[in-house]
Amino acid sequence: MNRGNSCTRLGLIALACLLAGCAAGDARGPYMPGDTTARDPDRARALTQQAASVAAKDPEAAEALLREALTADLYHGPAHNNLGALFLERGDLYDAATEFEWARKLMPGHPDPRKNLGLTLERAGRVDDAILAYESALEAYPGHIGSIQGLTRAQLRFDRADDRTGEFLREIALRGESDAWRDWAKQQLALGRDNI
Repeated sequence: MNRGNSCTRLGLIALACLLAGCAAGDARGPYMPGDTTARDPDRARALTQQAASVAAKDPEAAEALLREALTADLYHGPAHNNLGALFLERGDLYDAATEFEWARKLMPGHPDPRKNLGLTLERAGRVDDAILAYESALEAYPGHIGSIQGLTRAQLRFDRADDRTGEFLREIALRGESDAWRDWAKQQLALGRDNI
């Protein structure tokens, strides 16, 4: 075979692969807007706030509002995070993790999507990944009490305590998000769990 035919065949193969990739790339995901230049972040923000105000009493309405927010702006991280929280609440761990991954990428300095991903992974039994997610949240926002609580609970619950666990327990006992968290940390300290 001569060199010209070889180059022509490679060119045709590359063109076929390119065309196949373009055809596959045309498939739309659940939130893919038809035109990415038509983003409306203000509408997405307003719909996300509206969803947050009704989520506790009407999760279905909140989900519809969040999906509408993501149609307005696919790249609105808080809508992905809040939708993930709804999925987590109803036990839909796969969809929750997917939404938290979206939110994590869109909100690089915010700990909540990482902490929420940690909660999801912990529920799914993926303890080491959950601990990494909590640690990632603390890297994004050192001292974030919700992430400290999640990490410490996972460490103790799954026998993964390290040299930070006692410090974390003292921090939770002092400034935990609720009386229940503060009482839990004090109980763990009383049991000597800080010397593990």
